[in-house]
Amino acid sequence: MEDLENLKRGNIPDNYRAGYDRDIWSIFKIMGEFVEGYDTLFKIGPCVSIFGSARTKPEDKYYGLATDFARALIKKGFGVITGAGPGIMEAGNKGASEENGKSVGLGISLPHEQGINQYVDPHYAINFNYFFVRKVMFIKYAQALVVFPGGFGTLDELFESLTLVQTNKISKIPIVLFGTEYWKGLTDWINSTMIEWGTISENDPELFTVTDSIEEGVEVISSFYEKQEPLPNFYF
Repeated sequence: MEDLENLKRGNIPDNYRAGYDRDIWSIFKIMGEFVEGYDTLFKIGPCVSIFGSARTKPEDKYYGLATDFARALIKKGFGVITGAGPGIMEAGNKGASEENGKSVGLGISLPHEQGINQYVDPHYAINFNYFFVRKVMFIKYAQALVVFPGGFGTLDELFESLTLVQTNKISKIPIVLFGTEYWKGLTDWINSTMIEWGTISENDPELFTVTDSIEEGVEVISSFYEKQEPLPNFYF
């Protein structure tokens, strides 16, 4: 209780000092990650971020489809950004690399994950300690998002992106969910339960496109930029 009262008065007890100092210095680490990300990614030109499960194996059909989707994006003049890991991320980088396009990898330091996959261009490889900094980079320098089947991390990135577009914190960008068999349960729930309960507007499902077609997905993205110039995102 005494420590709590001291904190309320702005006094930091000695047994809190180490944690306080660590928190203050972490601000500079966070700033450093933002600076490195901005400096590296500002120069990459138009790119599309590809999200999806790190657990997807090379023999899985979605691994091959993600590779082909990345190839198609490169042919349309876009680079590819992924989380630099295995699975769908590796597939996206593989397609970009094999098509001699920009293959960007934004890794994250985790005890149970492998490092940057072999298909990321070393000039465009960054490893982050903070998920929230990494997520800013995924969206700020992407002109579109393509979301393959994935887990909690993929859903986190998807819904944060949808929220930013919905609230006009970023400009509207194409968001493509690839794989109707995987996304059907989620999109049915969005279109029925969420709209029925009034927690989103009837127009919000128009913020994304669901498809099984690489051609349709690429067309959604490329046609969007026939009307406007692709620029870095975020209104700050």
